Amino acid sequence: MSAPGAGFSVATVDDADALAAAYAVRSTVFVGEQQVPPALERDALDTLSRHVIARDADGRAIGTGRLGPDGRIGRLAVLAGWRGRGVGDALLRALLELADAAALRTTTLHAQLAAMDLYARHGFVAHGPVFDEAGIAHRAMRRVDGAGFAVDDLDAAIDVSVTLVQSARRHLWLRSRDLDPGLFDRPEVLRAFRRFATAGRGGVVQVLLQDASAPQREHAPLLALAQRLPSAFAFRAVDDAVDRSFAGAFLVNDNGGFLVRALGHRFDGEAATRQPGQARQLAMQFAPVWERSRPCTEFRALGI
Repeated sequence: MSAPGAGFSVATVDDADALAAAYAVRSTVFVGEQQVPPALERDALDTLSRHVIARDADGRAIGTGRLGPDGRIGRLAVLAGWRGRGVGDALLRALLELADAAALRTTTLHAQLAAMDLYARHGFVAHGPVFDEAGIAHRAMRRVDGAGFAVDDLDAAIDVSVTLVQSARRHLWLRSRDLDPGLFDRPEVLRAFRRFATAGRGGVVQVLLQDASAPQREHAPLLALAQRLPSAFAFRAVDDAVDRSFAGAFLVNDNGGFLVRALGHRFDGEAATRQPGQARQLAMQFAPVWERSRPCTEFRALGI
């Protein structure tokens, strides 16, 4: 395996010298920078795991990561001078390719809070509370390939929504009764929408509302965000009697992910991050309703 990047490449570790170079990167990042005790940084899983390594154009090791036999990804580290240049993304893609080759449908990891956006971009969904690991705050995350999973409550709906927005390529479709107070007004969800809209990829969010008056009346934060980024958001309200009777809600992206709630006033439902066929079906269901719905001209005062 070899994945070229901007001045670097990623390959599977296949000899002792490459493994030693990977360990040296981990020691620099985790032990040197983050003060993780050396006895915790190396563990028994190292000998059971597959490792990948990133090297610069001169062959120097600049990043690494590992995949355990149970599908757990860990020890993802990039030297400080190479951060923000796509190395972490390339390493993670390489690890997910190894997981695919090993027929591991579910991959998991413990993400440092500062790195959660990286994993969300690749379809990982956070779950559970923040916890301490080696003195650093983490959250558990998982990615399920080709299968849906249950969303049981509001916290789970928030975590899934963040991942769906972060992992979208250029398009999001949102059908909602009233922009779902409690969900789409959460700071972490709004931050994900803002990142998507300002990523420079020409991203568009189409929002189809059952009740257009409620978000305006309640000064919904997502409307305020759309005011600042009007080219990235389009709003319509259903105008057909049959469409108005629709009881559900959903969020779909163009990367195979969705959250479907059978009852729009509840937050439980079903989600997936890697089911492109079903995601396309939902987007196709959205399209004709969008076409026969009315533009929200009452939002013009917001610049939308």
